[in-house]
Amino acid sequence: MDLPVIEVKDVSVLFNLNNEKIDNIKEYFIKLVTRKLHYNEFWALTDVSFTVNKSDRVGILGFNGAGKSTLLKVVSGVLKPTKGSVRVDGVIAPMLELGAGFDMNYSGRENIFLYGATMGYSRKYIQERYDEIVAFSELEKFIDVPVKNYSSGMKARLGFAIASAVDPEVLILDEVLSVGDAKFRQKSEQKIISMFDKGVTVLFVSHNTDQVRRICNKAIILDKGKIVYQGEVNDVCDRYIELAAAKKKN
Repeated sequence: MDLPVIEVKDVSVLFNLNNEKIDNIKEYFIKLVTRKLHYNEFWALTDVSFTVNKSDRVGILGFNGAGKSTLLKVVSGVLKPTKGSVRVDGVIAPMLELGAGFDMNYSGRENIFLYGATMGYSRKYIQERYDEIVAFSELEKFIDVPVKNYSSGMKARLGFAIASAVDPEVLILDEVLSVGDAKFRQKSEQKIISMFDKGVTVLFVSHNTDQVRRICNKAIILDKGKIVYQGEVNDVCDRYIELAAAKKKN
């Protein structure tokens, strides 16, 4: 039997939240050296375990502060877990904060190659896909304009176009299908769905249960950093809607 593509085992993530107001670096180091720097501990994830098999598309549902984005960052390798382990088999394309790696003073054209390099792709590889990236972003008229003059939607569109131009084995999506106008959102979703024929494995965070049902075959509900429900997508989405209704009553 093949091993799971993604294996998350007993993962916990601890953040130390500074509960004091510190005005400058000097004051910070004085408090650090004299051991007067106090933190509140916050466990963003606690003992999270699950596996994802090849070609599975798993939706991650949860309310604000549930730990969804933290989980995706751990799986993507952006964050190291405080406890536990993560194993991912295959080339990952993380779409977490689209455009976060852009240099604002560079043009869209220059950022295509810069962003591609940060994802581990060669200049030749990106050059071969350059026309496809620009066409998908719909930014032909603005591609030589500095990105600092782009709207947030334009940055996100360019980031999505670059990230989705690759051929990943594992796709990590954090609310990225909500960027841009309705037409671009629909096109982005169709682009992701077109990758399914290649057997791509997906982890997808969204608050939109209709979208999760369309894209995913399985789902997980996180609440306060813990998995409270997981299984087939329709069962999990129904449960999430029930939880949302109960929270509104309270």
